[in-house]
Amino acid sequence: MAVEREKLKQDRERTHNWKRWGPFLSERQWGTVREDYSHDGDCWNYFPHDHARSRAYRWGEDGLLGITDRQCRLCFALALWNGKDGILKERLFGLTGPQGNHGEDCKENYYYLDSSPTHSYMKALYKYPQCEYPYGKLEEENRRRGKDELEYELENSGVFDDNRYWDVFAEYAKNSPNDVLCKITVANRGPEDATIHVLPQLWFRNTWIWGCTHEGCTMKPSMKLQKDGSVLLTHESLGKYTFVWDLGPDGNKPPLLMTENETNSKRLYGMDSYTPFVRDAFHRYVVNGETDAVSPKGHGTKVAPHYVLHVPAGESVTIRQRFFCNKEDPGKEYFGDAFEKIFEDRKKDTDDYYKSIQPKTINVTPELDNVMRQCYASLLWSKQFYHYILKDWLNGDKDQPAPPESRKSGRNIEWKHLFNKDVISMPDKWEYPWYASWDLAFHMIPMARVDPELAKDQLLLFLREWYLSPNGQMPAYEFEFGDVNPPVHAWAVFRVFKMVAPRGERDQFFLRRCFQKLMLNFTWWVNRKDPEGKNIFSGGFLGLDNIGVFDRSKPLPTGGSLEQADGTAWMAFFCSTMLDIALELAQEDPSYEDMASKFFEHFISIVDAMNQMAGGGGLWDEEDGFYYDVLRTDHTTIPLRIRSIVGLVPLYAVLALEESKIGHLEGFMKRTKWFLKYRQDLASKIAYMSKDGVKGRLLLAIPTRERLTRLLRYVLDEEEFLSPYGIRSLSKVHHGKPFIMYVDGEEYRVDYMPGESNSYLFGGNSNWRGPIWLCVNYLLIEALERYDYFYGEAFKVECPTGSGNYMRLAEVANELSRRLAKTFFPDETGRRPCHGDIEKYRDDPHWKDLILFYEYFHGDSGRGCGASHQTGWTAIVANCIEKCAKREERLRREKEAAAAEKK
Repeated sequence: MAVEREKLKQDRERTHNWKRWGPFLSERQWGTVREDYSHDGDCWNYFPHDHARSRAYRWGEDGLLGITDRQCRLCFALALWNGKDGILKERLFGLTGPQGNHGEDCKENYYYLDSSPTHSYMKALYKYPQCEYPYGKLEEENRRRGKDELEYELENSGVFDDNRYWDVFAEYAKNSPNDVLCKITVANRGPEDATIHVLPQLWFRNTWIWGCTHEGCTMKPSMKLQKDGSVLLTHESLGKYTFVWDLGPDGNKPPLLMTENETNSKRLYGMDSYTPFVRDAFHRYVVNGETDAVSPKGHGTKVAPHYVLHVPAGESVTIRQRFFCNKEDPGKEYFGDAFEKIFEDRKKDTDDYYKSIQPKTINVTPELDNVMRQCYASLLWSKQFYHYILKDWLNGDKDQPAPPESRKSGRNIEWKHLFNKDVISMPDKWEYPWYASWDLAFHMIPMARVDPELAKDQLLLFLREWYLSPNGQMPAYEFEFGDVNPPVHAWAVFRVFKMVAPRGERDQFFLRRCFQKLMLNFTWWVNRKDPEGKNIFSGGFLGLDNIGVFDRSKPLPTGGSLEQADGTAWMAFFCSTMLDIALELAQEDPSYEDMASKFFEHFISIVDAMNQMAGGGGLWDEEDGFYYDVLRTDHTTIPLRIRSIVGLVPLYAVLALEESKIGHLEGFMKRTKWFLKYRQDLASKIAYMSKDGVKGRLLLAIPTRERLTRLLRYVLDEEEFLSPYGIRSLSKVHHGKPFIMYVDGEEYRVDYMPGESNSYLFGGNSNWRGPIWLCVNYLLIEALERYDYFYGEAFKVECPTGSGNYMRLAEVANELSRRLAKTFFPDETGRRPCHGDIEKYRDDPHWKDLILFYEYFHGDSGRGCGASHQTGWTAIVANCIEKCAKREERLRREKEAAAAEKK
């Protein structure tokens, strides 16, 4: 068995704790809701970046290219100084929501290069300017720019001109579960010799000052300098660890700096701190030259060796550190050849593991392997310790000032049961350092390839009673846990269930556990989002931010109600998935047949309501051949004729059943036959239990075959939805024909905007009015595959529309996968569409192989937009690449077989 696979097995069986240490350190803890104790909920200004170096966090920690244990007790990360900056670089910098012309945005260049699923090997890169970092210029220029202009990025400031910057690589390897090796390499890319200060920092998260009593609050731990030059770390739950560091490149031992991880009250509030040695001591010592800022006593809760590295132009140097549990002391040879051999072995283990899970085509194609490896690395690096206990946050801590009275009626007051203290897959550890439930569902599709058990655990976690509301609602995200995201969790559960093991070996226990809790969530949706009992659902913005002409999370300016095509279709999708799960479970337990019948009938009712003509209470527009949201007031019914992804969500709700799989389920089949006999009126409106496909297969879907054909004409039209890089979220037709509506003299409009948003709906940093989003594209790809499984060769469409080129729907799905994947690969000029027209990424050998997995992508050019490290759901491109690779291998085998037959 491969080494990494064996480690995953040992961790799963809890014989070795290989996942205790990992990249679980946030990249931004400041400016978050959980650190906000203000009276008005202004988290950005209550805890700004300027406070972060001096102020202890209550609920977590952050750092640069750092790691921590799964409870964030002991943290390791880098601190850098180029001799010119006004502050020590201990964390990534970016603009707050109000500062950015498109909302919050990280203004740094960093990349996740590699990681094994147990984090036994990890590598990341940070590009650090040798000139003064332009904090003020970034704030000023982005403040000056309007919402119709591009963001001003660090690359635009000129700090990387003439290659005057440092490439700082952080590598980690585990010798044993609690013996962690750290290797920091700094490369001078500039034309002249230069000096850099590097402080590999180790510190305890402050869990002792608050007076809290919940799990995780501890007595104050300690770090003590020993006679042999090492540091002894003592923590009541971690136990005893030792920290050691190697000589510098000059052969000398760097001096050790020590302080306490305590707030500098003097700097922030003009009050004396209870200790003279505080959190920002290393900054004051290195940057300001305050030699008395650090403790001379040889103990504290934060420690760092201070390396001053002089590096010739074009060369690099490496420094080494190590910390280990004293029970796993590796012996006295902490560094040297043995140290390097461990890195070589862990790197090989990681290479071997990925070769074992990827199609051969990817393994033998360097560019494919490079994209996939960085994609998986970025997904794994995006795991973060997330700590937020609502009851304690609302009430405050005993030894701290009481929260304002406004908190008792403010944000998240209905979620007092929430107790979050877990490692969770994050959308982006800087821009979104908090979970988003529907994002996480997509994360787990690629995660199922690299760490199947983690994928199952994460999906189950959000259905546990300390997350799921007693009423069945899933928490959305910390800014408003009560917001409503699309119900995709059931889909992710079933997909992961099928992906991680072959039929006959699948985890039925996992599926049963999830199904019970998903029932609660489904019931919440029915009770709360279908207020009139018509099977037409609302839901608010449903994760699609600014897609509608109105802010769908607020009362309508027109009055009345908005019947949402996507809200209703999402529920049909949820319903069909629950039906599929119930049928799977019924194969071994007939008691699930009743639930299958329930979801079958509910699906039919939703689809029936949705497919009526818009004027008659449904959401289908026969004239246009499209699904629209419908505005209903006391006197009018108005289809909002916006051709957007909202009208394509109905395509997702499709289920192809095998008669051989359901024929023996007597209870389910009896009820189904009754429906087939007595509800013939539905046949002209929906595809339900249709048999006009491959023999032995049945179809449940929202659109009939004729309506499916009409919808796909829009989807595959390059002047509508089809981009060279996937399916746009809004049809390009609205470029010349914006949707405009007037209410009380005020104009409301939707224009095609292929890049960043030109409105401030939901902060303005996301845009669903034209760009390409991987998550909804992937659902469409899978839906087309299910349609093809039913229709087969009997159903072909023009792709692109008007081209005269007809494809089966499986071929269309592959074409969409190919277009999405194309975003990340270099073209004939070396340009990767995701990087836009930045020349360094095209031409520079130290940039051209680096890849960023953005939040969304320009609808025409494929340029990355939004959060630059939202590898969570954008990592699903790995599944698209894999689909294309497997298809290529299958076609090659068929071609070889045909050639052999001719011989």
